[in-house]
Amino acid sequence: MINVTKTFLPPIEDYNNQVQRAWDNQWLTNRGELVLELEEKLKKYLSVSNIIITTNGTIPLQIALKLLGNNGEIITTPFSYVATTAAIVWENCTPVFVDIHPDYLTIDETKIEAAITNKTTAILATHVFGNPCNVEAIEVIARKHNLKVIYDAAHCFGVVFNGKSIFDYGDVSTCSFHATKLFHTAEGGAMFTNDVDLQHKLFYSHNFGHNGPLDFHGMGINGKISELQAAMGLAVFPYMETILSDRKKIVDYYNQHLNFSKLQAIKIRNSTNWNYSYYPVIFESEEQLLLVEKELNDHQISPRRYFCPSLNTIDYVNGESMPISESIAKRVLCLPLYAGLPLVDLNRIVVLINKKLC
Repeated sequence: MINVTKTFLPPIEDYNNQVQRAWDNQWLTNRGELVLELEEKLKKYLSVSNIIITTNGTIPLQIALKLLGNNGEIITTPFSYVATTAAIVWENCTPVFVDIHPDYLTIDETKIEAAITNKTTAILATHVFGNPCNVEAIEVIARKHNLKVIYDAAHCFGVVFNGKSIFDYGDVSTCSFHATKLFHTAEGGAMFTNDVDLQHKLFYSHNFGHNGPLDFHGMGINGKISELQAAMGLAVFPYMETILSDRKKIVDYYNQHLNFSKLQAIKIRNSTNWNYSYYPVIFESEEQLLLVEKELNDHQISPRRYFCPSLNTIDYVNGESMPISESIAKRVLCLPLYAGLPLVDLNRIVVLINKKLC
């Protein structure tokens, strides 16, 4: 079976060596030696001034919304994983959807201002498949209307835009270190900000509000990552260049060999150093997608329909029609992409797709 992704597993000896450190320290959680070491390595690798790593990638969104959402309306994208919208609703805020750009697949910044009301408190936008939003335009809009900006950058590990980390944009950026991501801690995530005061709030918010063992600085939740998760991150980390190199080769192969007369590829925004996190293709129709998907499934190949359905249509929101997102969601398919995918399998995927497109 060839799945849409495959978790990168470092040599078991590498992981065991890291876990042994936790055993020797007799310290499994509450920001031990491994967590602190991983944070420092990631700060340097990502060229960011701060990072708080967390137990998953959704908790950072919830904490950011708790601190910045103020139970208001949150302008957001309908084209993302469900966690983006669910976090808004979970934190007693109201999602207000804005349609997406048909090429970049990110929120259409030209439609944001029309959605702003006196109840709007923040913009929560997703860098889709690691492709940055128009962050400059969003920043101008946010400043003009005194809004906070949160970026769901779950797919963006290592992405650089305009010469700096994508995590440097917005009031808060978040990332996922889930097992399906190119860097992972099995389960995990991170949050970033350049605001010192906000950094302090994010930190105590992910640790029950603790300001020392006997004092509390404010309300918090348990978003801490464990030493065992950090051990996985430390074991994966040395292989990042190999992972990225392998993924780039696969993307280049798709780009060179797929029949794009009947397919649309995602357009990566200019000035972006992309991370090859996903390989989405957009078909001319849902019927065409289903034919190709069935052909691949019949040959034990499992692509995935990220992101379907469009989030404005899910049952716990009252979303208005978003024609572009709804159309793209029905026609987009992510192809297998992971380090170690054999060339023979990659060629088979391409041949099967091109055959059904003839």
